[in-house]
Amino acid sequence: MTKLTSDIQANKLMFVEETQNTRIVWSLRNEEGDWLSVASSEFEDSEVMPFWSNEADAKAQCADEWAEFQPSELPLDIFLEDWMITLAEDGVLVGLNWNQDLEGLELEPSDVAKLYI
Repeated sequence: MTKLTSDIQANKLMFVEETQNTRIVWSLRNEEGDWLSVASSEFEDSEVMPFWSNEADAKAQCADEWAEFQPSELPLDIFLEDWMITLAEDGVLVGLNWNQDLEGLELEPSDVAKLYI
């Protein structure tokens, strides 16, 4: 059962706390190896790549239009040191711990990295 709520700030804090403890970040990937990214609901002409702090919350999203995806883990250090740079260069935002209604923060990669400082 998910611990995510409609409080997107609390979900962000849970993301940072859980990933600091487990050293793992979760996103969704299909059989071809493509990572999920979607159009931003907040920023026009922007893309967002969602991430979760645990496998269960990521897996809960693998339904309907995302049914072809499965949770895939990333080491936290790779997420922060490599992915945040690449996503920033590509102009892709980062979604943190989106809840069942796909509500959650959409942040600049540099702002995500600052959460760990």
